[in-house]
Amino acid sequence: MLMTYEATVKLIEDGKLLHIAGTEALLKKLPKGKWIGGSTEYFMAKDGGKVSDDVLFVTEFPYINFNIKSYNAQDINQVTNDAFENGFSLLIIPFDSAVHKEYAQNAAGYNNMFLRNIAGWISGLNLSKQGQTPIAVNGSTPEAFADKAVALHLQVPEDKVVSVNIINIFEQDTSSPVIEFTEEGFSVKKCLVDGKELVLADYITEKAIDTKLPIVGDYSGNGVNISFKGIDAESKTVNFYAPVFKGIKYRTAKTVSNYEALFNKYIAEHKNTAATAIFSCNCILNFLYGELEHKKIEAFSGPITFGEIAYQLVNQTLVYVSVS
Repeated sequence: MLMTYEATVKLIEDGKLLHIAGTEALLKKLPKGKWIGGSTEYFMAKDGGKVSDDVLFVTEFPYINFNIKSYNAQDINQVTNDAFENGFSLLIIPFDSAVHKEYAQNAAGYNNMFLRNIAGWISGLNLSKQGQTPIAVNGSTPEAFADKAVALHLQVPEDKVVSVNIINIFEQDTSSPVIEFTEEGFSVKKCLVDGKELVLADYITEKAIDTKLPIVGDYSGNGVNISFKGIDAESKTVNFYAPVFKGIKYRTAKTVSNYEALFNKYIAEHKNTAATAIFSCNCILNFLYGELEHKKIEAFSGPITFGEIAYQLVNQTLVYVSVS
């Protein structure tokens, strides 16, 4: 739930095991304890979307066995080896850091990646304010990092089952051409459209493609969003919030007429697992483009993020962890 700084400090001093989201300034003031944190000023609360620099979103966990670790770009590939076999790991990575790029491009190939439950988010800042830095915080030290990820590895009782879930309201527009890439990464200039090489920026302009909608990749039948960050008009470089990969067939997403209604429709389909959700986060692009401030997204609350982690990096997605 959303809490004041003072109430959060009391939970830390009482020895509670916590995940905390809030501003860089508030996180850096918190005392040492059993917690990890990440920066954001955007939240989904019980009463709706909220932007605030004076509250913290706090999640308390009831588990006894845990481990808090920090990772740089060179050793983030060890995060799955450090995870509990029966449990889950919450990972927070600062936006646009070297560790963010490393994880986004290579996590799918880490040892045991899909045999451990890895979830989490990319920390960010308030888009309308200057002078902020996305951070992840290891509260057990305590240290705040702009260039390291922090993970809270949790072990759940043997009679409990963990699942990492995503709610993605987007799907491929199967009437649109197939887009493929011969180069990988967060930025590209050229692509193949139905096999023909084109400058992607020109193609977007020519077809009046709505860049508020992602392109959706077909990952063995599962749709994974790649969201547009922006287009450099001079260099005709298209920048994304997640990397594109060779060998994946992408298409533009189907148009969404009512974000809020569609989100709640998808959430209703997850009602059986929503009751057991112990953590959730939702994308900043959903928040902005769906105009979710003051609007309710039933059943799930948590930080609004600059990227979501459901094993690997995803975009424009709600991620949640359930324990049943």
